[in-house]
Amino acid sequence: MIMKIPQKLALPYTRARINILSLASPRKAAIKAFRLFCTPQQRVTKKGSAFFQQGQPLSFRYNNHTVRGRHWPSVEPSKKKVLIAHGFESASPNFEGYVAALVQKGYEVVAFDAPAHGASGGSRILLPDYVNVLRTIEQNHGPFHSYLGHSLGGLALALFLENSPHNKVTRLVLVAPAVETTLAVDNFARLLRLSPEVVREMDDYVQETSGHHFAWYSLRRAFHHISADTLYVQDEADRVTPFKDALLVQKDGHSNIRFIFTKGLGHRKVYKDETVMHRIVGFL
Repeated sequence: MIMKIPQKLALPYTRARINILSLASPRKAAIKAFRLFCTPQQRVTKKGSAFFQQGQPLSFRYNNHTVRGRHWPSVEPSKKKVLIAHGFESASPNFEGYVAALVQKGYEVVAFDAPAHGASGGSRILLPDYVNVLRTIEQNHGPFHSYLGHSLGGLALALFLENSPHNKVTRLVLVAPAVETTLAVDNFARLLRLSPEVVREMDDYVQETSGHHFAWYSLRRAFHHISADTLYVQDEADRVTPFKDALLVQKDGHSNIRFIFTKGLGHRKVYKDETVMHRIVGFL
């Protein structure tokens, strides 16, 4: 987790509040910590370029909030349609370069802002909600031939695809995807200095409310049920989704995944790099 200065200043206060609460009730402290874990600390507010805003506005209601996105039709009738899923504290306008390139290539493109991100409503994003939102998008605007996901959006796409109809012709691009939710939770727990008891209570709370423990929300687990032709892009200097996680996925030996490893781009610049973008658009 990379924090900005205001977040760093608030960290000692937040840490103290949760840990004091844990003395009286580890359960209440766990719920408070989990809600913080799911709350973006910043929101992308840019609307995108004039071209981006030419996309047809789309929206639907989910959990009493409006989820918003856009649809760009192809210049000519196309059987190929791409869905883009952004990462944590990001938004769909960050991928306008991909939208333009794919439309120029003759594809239809759909991109939404996840709950609590960009133009969509809400204050928290839970993985089950992101997956359900993707499922609703597929039902309303699919079927899709290809999928592109960055960071949290990559993991959400994997969890969505493992239980959705697809085949070896389906194309999936994962850019610096979150691999194991347990790793993110461990990093979060270290940041807030949460006790093992509070972390266990968080895990139990997630199981009770979603039906699965943190360990289930795993890209490595999900890929045993995914047959899509997959391109996995990861930078060695990524401080958010570690390079070592990508190596573990590679070690799993899935024949339907090919890898591109880059150097010095980090977590967010990697998908904006022109060479990477060219490779991804060519693959899709």
